[in-house]
Amino acid sequence: MSDATFPDLKDASVFITGGGSGIGASLTEGFLRQGAKVAFVQRSDASEFADEMADATGNRPLFLQCDVTDVDRVRACVAEATEAHGPVTVCVNNAANDQRHATLDVDEEFYDWSQSINLKSYFFCCQAVIPGMQAAGGGSIINFSSISYMMGNAGYPIYTAANSGINGMTRSLAREFGPDKIRVNALAPGWVLTDKQMDKWATPEGLAAHMERMCLKEHLKSEDIVGPVLFLASSISSAMTGQAMVVDGGVVVTG
Repeated sequence: MSDATFPDLKDASVFITGGGSGIGASLTEGFLRQGAKVAFVQRSDASEFADEMADATGNRPLFLQCDVTDVDRVRACVAEATEAHGPVTVCVNNAANDQRHATLDVDEEFYDWSQSINLKSYFFCCQAVIPGMQAAGGGSIINFSSISYMMGNAGYPIYTAANSGINGMTRSLAREFGPDKIRVNALAPGWVLTDKQMDKWATPEGLAAHMERMCLKEHLKSEDIVGPVLFLASSISSAMTGQAMVVDGGVVVTG
């Protein structure tokens, strides 16, 4: 967990999608430890996690059960978070699903399902929080992408298409809402070894091959992503918008 302190995040109204497991759970904890007022959505029941966070940090998050593909429910959750904590001024679109798939096996139903989670939900969550940010005089949106599309990997083409699309959407929103002092950035993690990744996709061979491509010879943990997100959320990055920050241990080279 990041040891850095960002005083301007104290009492900030923060909204995180997928904030009860994996990277999202670490993000929820990271913002709570900064003293932020955190609301997070999760499809599965994360009540126990919210209790654990209250005990561990002395700062209880607001858990709102939500499937991010349900646009009306996302809007309702943003409204509940606003009622509880004030207008959302930090939004982290983290929820995603990198279900592996072969191009020739994909039907229209799977395509629409994957895009609804990995791109459509991001757009409508941004749309839901922006009016509150305008009223509050500004805010920061962090959209999670991935280095997957930069690596040119096979095995999940709809997911990588969404990752690339997130970058385009991020840049357009940054341009549109910059005059309102709303910053919109993307964050592209490398392969973060969450429990889900270890259970579903990580093989000894795959991990070894990925390590070969890393400059820093240590696999990423969820905690490694917290500091960069806090940085993008904080006014310390006040001149940064429309950017894609890569946090991957040195697998891809941008610029």
